[in-house]
Amino acid sequence: MPTRKTLAANTKTLGFHRDPITVGLYLQVTPRKSGGGVNRSWVYRYKSPSGKARWLGLGSAEIVSLADARQLAKGYRYAVRVEGRDPVEERLAQKAAAIKEDATAMTFADCVDAYIAQHGPTWKNDKHRKQWRSTLTRACKAFGKVRVDAVETGTVVKFLEPIWTKTPETASRTRGRIEKVLDWATAAKLRKGPNPARWQRNLEHLLARQDVAQRHHSAMPWAEVPAFVQLLRERDSLSARALEFTLLTAARTGEAIGARWEEFDFDAKVWTVPADRMKAKQEHQVPLSDRAVEILNGIERSGELVFPLSNMAMTQCLRKAGGGQFTVHGFRSSFRDWCGERTNFERQIIEFALAHKLPDRVERAYRRETAVEKRRMLMQTWATYCAQPATTATITDLAVARGTKSA
Repeated sequence: MPTRKTLAANTKTLGFHRDPITVGLYLQVTPRKSGGGVNRSWVYRYKSPSGKARWLGLGSAEIVSLADARQLAKGYRYAVRVEGRDPVEERLAQKAAAIKEDATAMTFADCVDAYIAQHGPTWKNDKHRKQWRSTLTRACKAFGKVRVDAVETGTVVKFLEPIWTKTPETASRTRGRIEKVLDWATAAKLRKGPNPARWQRNLEHLLARQDVAQRHHSAMPWAEVPAFVQLLRERDSLSARALEFTLLTAARTGEAIGARWEEFDFDAKVWTVPADRMKAKQEHQVPLSDRAVEILNGIERSGELVFPLSNMAMTQCLRKAGGGQFTVHGFRSSFRDWCGERTNFERQIIEFALAHKLPDRVERAYRRETAVEKRRMLMQTWATYCAQPATTATITDLAVARGTKSA
């Protein structure tokens, strides 16, 4: 039976570690914001009487012993199962009551912290939590000190306008997260009235229409890809190698930067992406071209992740290497257009290479049975095309776009 020392003092692996003795009790290990090391805390997972999954913090493992955490978890389990209570809702009600008694209400930044503390443990990975914190930190700098019940539509518009058309994808994502935090504040009875960050029948009338091409992952024309790859290979950086690998495998950004060495079978030249990182939530096998394997072999293994990069690293590399306003995700469209224009590969094979879920059950069965080796031929053909010599004129145009030559 694991001891507290084993769970709390020696566990450095990030994530949730289940207590084998007490149902629903977990040790959560997260990286410290500064100074290195990790933080450890106890959390209790349960289903509320209404059927919702809840995560309840029980305190730091440095203060609360394993024995005490087990006792607390058992007490809350009794409250839920026997008394029909919801401890999370009770805490929120207590906090709201305390705030009501206090003359000072919660600020928007306070609500952001509370929302992430409550919902963060349910999110699929630490990267998602960091993205939430990053986007909302910018909002907090703008109006974080404003009382949450004083946040108005004009407050949100003033913050979003400068970034709305400049970085539409980030701006849209940020708006949605502000809306969720304000919805939480309303549910916690910290504010009243309609949500000022709501899009329909509200901000849609006040903010300019975002460029459709930008919002839908602007794709580099497939004819320009070889020239771009040539310029990309001139860059000696991990983000450049990650971008080329992503391009060659027609993968999504999250699939690539979350890749772990254990997912690769170098003998079979196959990358198996687990279901929890796939959009369709189904495991996906990616046959690797010779160049994709070469990229992997040229990377020093310094941890579990192959490309330990931020979500924006490849986007920044794309722009510096002459990608202009194109997006990393857009290379999937470049690949799809190239397949249709320059190859005779079957549609099912191409769709499977993109990990698209087809509605037809017969087609899905066909893909599973015949796709791997045919897709290997497809991905090698794509890699060969991307590596072909580009014209000097095309390379010069891209070099000018990235600012390394004068027009």
